[in-house]
Formats: sequence, structure tokens, C-alpha cells
Amino acid sequence: MNGGEEGGGGGGEEMEEDGKEEMMVVEEARGRDKTVLMWGYLPGVSPQRSPLLHPVAVRVPDSPAGDRWKDVSGGGCGFAMAMSESGKLFTWGSTDDMGQSYVTSGKHEETPEVFDLPTKVPIVKAAAGWAHCVAVTAQGEVYTWGWKECVPFGRNVRDQSSSGGASEKEERHSGFMSDHVMPRSQGSRTTGTMSGFDSGGGDENTKRRRLSSAKLGPESSSSGEETLSAPPCLVNLNVGVRITCVAAGGRHTLALSFSDVGQVWGWGYGGEGQLGLGTRIRNVSSPHPVPCIESASFTKDQSSPATKGKQGSDGQAFKLIGTCIKAIACGGRHSAAVTDTGALLTFGWGLYGQCGQGSTDDELSPTCVSSLLGVEIQGVAAGLWHTVCTSVDGGVYSFGGNQFGQLGTGSDQAETLPKQLDAPCLENKNAKLISCGARHSTMLTEDGQVFCWGWNKYGQLGLGDSIDRNIPSVVPIENLQPKNVSCGWWHTLVLAESPT
Repeated sequence: MNGGEEGGGGGGEEMEEDGKEEMMVVEEARGRDKTVLMWGYLPGVSPQRSPLLHPVAVRVPDSPAGDRWKDVSGGGCGFAMAMSESGKLFTWGSTDDMGQSYVTSGKHEETPEVFDLPTKVPIVKAAAGWAHCVAVTAQGEVYTWGWKECVPFGRNVRDQSSSGGASEKEERHSGFMSDHVMPRSQGSRTTGTMSGFDSGGGDENTKRRRLSSAKLGPESSSSGEETLSAPPCLVNLNVGVRITCVAAGGRHTLALSFSDVGQVWGWGYGGEGQLGLGTRIRNVSSPHPVPCIESASFTKDQSSPATKGKQGSDGQAFKLIGTCIKAIACGGRHSAAVTDTGALLTFGWGLYGQCGQGSTDDELSPTCVSSLLGVEIQGVAAGLWHTVCTSVDGGVYSFGGNQFGQLGTGSDQAETLPKQLDAPCLENKNAKLISCGARHSTMLTEDGQVFCWGWNKYGQLGLGDSIDRNIPSVVPIENLQPKNVSCGWWHTLVLAESPT
């Protein structure tokens, strides 16, 4: 190359050869086989619905074009999702009444199958909450489906199912959610009330049980109004808005657009402030801009040493939080966002300290986690009751509920302020990616190792047993190079490449 820049006689040939070598490297990378590994609880995948305690390879279905895996997207409760190089969304997992087959309108069995979305545009990103899914196309459009109250009003692009009203299956599913998603006795500490999402006797569950016991006639069956799930729907956003990534929580969704400087959009349930709109609005039925930068603040008593001496009379710290959002995450009933300057914002349910503000109060508006100011945050993930984030220098910080060791701090004590993980096994390890399941966490390091910790009843840690871990433990993955990790509710997916 230098010869070419200097005008030497052999420069052109050297540049040509170097270019060929670079092209060969690129082609080799493109042609390298990718494997999806899974472990944990995916009913319908293994005999007798037994958990997968070790990593198991997921075979991409045969196709005339020879499609291959491109990326993974965790999935929801009992089902998994992944994308292929051709931009198809694949799903697999549960086929029983305690899974998501009817909610996601897809077929979930041992072999992944293409989920039929009403678009030919390739899918580039996807996410799933407890009972709803959302996907992003290469053109920045968003499709969502699943539990009806999670799907915004929009232009339905597939006919609603005419299978009838709510069934006994749906009644059992409603009870299953009450038992396994949230503790029945816990509500928002700020309000002292409980939402239908986690209360066995809540209005929403009462309504569903009433629907399931009703004897519906042919007219109501064909109308589709009594079904719990909605078909794929194109989300109506402002003209020109293009979405780059999405996050799905228990009953809410966030989307991040890049066409208007990192604006966050939200819809769904917001009773604990997880939509960041400053109120306890129970349902936002269309996408609304979330004022992350505009409302982001931290109070005087929460400030860190890095901000002391910079407060005004109103108790606000005059620190540049940022100008746009670069990453988002949704937990069970809380949310998080990272700004372009590396500030972490949280909002929503705070009962277990999952907002990292040093208290158990709910945060109705995006609030800066002031104890992390001075640490440039790069990525964030959220579980049912906990939050984990990574810094640009490879550190890992966690806070919130810790009943099963999901914080990785070496104890089962909840943390209302971020605590850095300092387990000996992480010495000289730099975090690259982080993902959270309901009650477990997963990390990919820069040197290609996968660590898991937290709840392990269903083998979701991939360590060959069902013993919980309160510190990170490395998952044995041989002869493959992990490139991405993504957790479902009770399972874990890894995208890996064959070695060079």
C-alpha cells in the first residue's frame, strides 16, 4: 500500500494483491458457518418437556436457497426466536397450553419454522416480552403481535383468527402468569395497588376468567373480539420515522429510531411509569415519544462525587446527560436507556431497587442513575426484577432483585444502587454484551466466553445442572466462537461461529 501512495513502480500490483486478500478475508467471514445454541426450558423441544441442561445446537431448516443463521433474539416464555441471513424470522419452542403458541400466532415445535409476517422485507431485529413479540425490518418498519393489550391500534395486515373466544387454555394461561410472573402479594410500593398483571384476583384476570367461562355464540366467535391475542400488525409511526432496535417487557414495548436523533417510542401498559411519560397511565394504545433527554434528571441527595458543586437551586445537577439515546431495555415493569454520553436512565417499577436510584420508589419519568456518573455505560439489559449494564471499559454493574443470585454479586441481597461485579473469574475479562432472562443473566466477553448466573431451576445457565449461581460461571462451549447472547424468559440462546 505504501508503495502505491509513494508512486513506486510496484505499488499498483501490491495494492491489487492486498485488495484481493482483504476480499478473501471478507468472503471467508461471510461464508463462515454460524450455529445457534440453546439451553433451558423450551417446552416442546425436548421429550417430556424436560429442561435442556447443556448447550444444544439448533438446526436451521433446510431450504432451497441454503439459508443460514444470522442472529438470535432470545424469545419469550417457552419459545425462542432467531433470524436467518435471508431476513426470515424463525420461532420454535412450546406447543402446550402453558406456552406461547396461541399468543404469538405461530407454530412452535422442536424444529424452527419461519414465522409468517406480512412483509417481504428482511427482518433485522426482534424482541419478545412475556406474551408479545415485535420485529424490525431492514426498512425500519415495526411489526408486533401477541397479547392484544400489548399491540397498539394500527392497520392489521393479517386477518384476525376466527377460532372463537377465550378458551379453557387461555384461562389456564392467565392463572399460570399470575403464579409465575410476579409475586401475588407484591404491588407498587408507591401506590399500594396491584395491576392485573401480577394479581391473581386483579381486574384483568377476572375479566379473562369471565370471558373464558362465557358461552359464545357464532357471531362473537367470528368477530375475533374475545380472543386474547392479536395478529401481526404494522405499527403506525410518524412519517419518516425509522426504527433501529426494539425492546419488549412484561406488557410494554420500547422502540428506538435513528431518523430523528435517537428518539425512544413507547406503547403498552404504563401503570408503574415504565413508559416514562410522567404518569401512571395504564394503557398507551399508540406509539408515543418518550421524553428521555428532556425529562432526565437526578436529585441532589442522589448525586455522585462527580456532580457535587454543580447543583442549582432547584436541586437539579447541571451535567450534560446527552443529546440522544443509543440503547434501550425493557424489564418486567421497568425500563432503561443509555445516552450517547454513556449516562444510564431508568424508569418504572422500583420495588426491588431495579431503577438503581437508592430507593424502592417507582420512577415515572426517565431518571439518571447518578451513582454511575463518571462511568461511561455502553449497554443495558433488564430482567423481571433486576437490571444489568456494561461500561465501555468492560465492567459489569447490576442492581435490583437478587432472590436467585441474578445480580451476580455473590449473595442474594437486593441492591438499590448499582454494584460492580468483582468475582475472581472475571479478572482480566471485559464484557462485550449482556442479556437478562426473567431471573438469570448472561454475558459475552470480548475474548468470546459466555458467563451465566442467577436462577437455574430449568437449566437456563447451561452448566449441566439445576443449581442457582450467585456469581458468574463460564458456560462450556467447545469448538465454536460465540458472537451474541440473548435470553428468553427461562432459556438462553447463543449465536456462534465455527473457528477459522
